[in-house]
Amino acid sequence: MLGQLAQAGLDVLDDERLADAIIVNTCGFIDAAKAESINTLIELGALKTRGRCKTLIATGCLTQRYQRELLDELPELDAVVGTGDFPRIAEIVQSRWAQDAPKAPQQYFDHPTFLYDATTPRRRIGPRHWAYIKISEGCDKRCAFCAIPSFRGDLASRPTESIVREVRHLVADGVREAVLIAQDLPAFGTDRGHKGALLDLLKRLIAIDGLTWIRLMYLYPHKLPSALVDLLANEPKLCPYVEIPLQHIDDAILRRMNRGGTSDEIRRLLDTVRAKVPEVGIRTSFIVGFPGETDREFDRLLAFVEEQRFDRLGVFAYSAEEGTSAARLGDPVAPEVKAERRQRLLDVQFEIAQEKGEALVGSRRSGLFDGPSPEAQFAREGRMATQAPEIDGVVYFSEAVAEPGEFVEVDVTEAVGYDLVATARPVHRALPMLGARS
Repeated sequence: MLGQLAQAGLDVLDDERLADAIIVNTCGFIDAAKAESINTLIELGALKTRGRCKTLIATGCLTQRYQRELLDELPELDAVVGTGDFPRIAEIVQSRWAQDAPKAPQQYFDHPTFLYDATTPRRRIGPRHWAYIKISEGCDKRCAFCAIPSFRGDLASRPTESIVREVRHLVADGVREAVLIAQDLPAFGTDRGHKGALLDLLKRLIAIDGLTWIRLMYLYPHKLPSALVDLLANEPKLCPYVEIPLQHIDDAILRRMNRGGTSDEIRRLLDTVRAKVPEVGIRTSFIVGFPGETDREFDRLLAFVEEQRFDRLGVFAYSAEEGTSAARLGDPVAPEVKAERRQRLLDVQFEIAQEKGEALVGSRRSGLFDGPSPEAQFAREGRMATQAPEIDGVVYFSEAVAEPGEFVEVDVTEAVGYDLVATARPVHRALPMLGARS
C-alpha cells in the first residue's frame, strides 16, 4: 500500500496528527488482534474532529471478515477496503478528496485475493538488509480453530519467476536475508499442480549472488517433505531454522483441532530435523484451552515442552472464532484457566531458553549485524541464523561492530533470557551460520 501511495505522489507521514487521510491495516485472526484493531480505529477516528484528518480508511483482514459490521459499528470510517482491493488504495484516497466525493462511507470488496508480483510498487520501511517475501495467499487446510480460509480464501501461489525477480530486485537494493512467508509454506505451488514447487523455488533463490540467508517461516508439520529437510541440512544459504506450529501434542486434541498427524509423527519429525540439521533452531506455537482440554491433556503438552526443549515458543489462549468448526464446541475452558496454563508453558520455556543461552556463553558463532537496538537505549544488536527478525531474541553489543547488513563473528559473553550479549568483529564473507556446516 505504501508503494501504491508513493507512486501516486502522495506523501506518507510518520505523524498521524498531520495527515489528511489515515489508513489502518487491521488484523482479524483472534480476539486480541481484533480488539486492538478496533481500538486503534476509534482512537484515530478522534482526529477527524480535533486534527487534520478528513478521511479514515480501514483495510486488512478485519475488514474482509466483517465488512458491513465495521461500517455499522464505527461511524468514523469513510471507507472499508478488502484484502484483495488494496492495490486501489491511492485511487480510493483520492476519490474521497474529490469535489463530488460521496458523503456516505464506501465499501471495496470486488477481489477476494490479490497476489502482488515483482512489478508491484513497494516501499520498504524496515531495515535495508532483510525483507519479507510473501509467496502465497490463503490456505487449503481446515484447522478447526482457524478462520483464515474464510476471509483469505484457498491457497493461491505466486508464479516462481515472479518471486525470483522480486528477490533479485531486493538483493540489488541491499537485502541479504530473505524471509519467506505464507499461511502454509510447504503447500506452495500445489494449487498449480506442482508438488515440488517450494524446492524448485529455493534452488532458484539459492543461486542468486549476494543473497546470504534464506529463512522459512510457517512450515505446516503434517507431511513436511523430507526433501526439504535434506535441503536444509546441506545448503548453507538456508538458515538452520524452522518454524513449525504444532498447536498441541495430545492426540485427542489434535484430532479435534483437525490438524492431521499424531503425536508419534510429530516426535519423529522433530527427531529427523534435529538428526539431519544438528544446530537447528526450532520455533513452534501452541494453543491452550482448546474446547474440552483437560488437566491431563494440558499436562501432556507441558511435559512435551520440557522434553523437547524448543528454542523459541509462542503460546495462544484459545479464542472461539465464529465460522470455525471449533466454535460449535463452545468455549468451556474458563479464561483464568487458559491464562494460567499459558503462563505455565511460558515460564517453563523461559527457563529452557535461559539454559540454552548459558550453554552458548564462551562460544564463537556467526551472525548478522542489524544496527541500533529499538528496544535497548545505546545498545546495538544483531542475530544469529537461529534468530528470526522481530519475533525471536537478539544478540546485544555495546557498540557498533559493523555496518547494518554485514556479517560478524560473535563471541557470546552472557545470556539474558531469550537474548544474548556478545562481542564481535566484522568479517567480509559469509561464515558458516552456526559453525556446524561447511
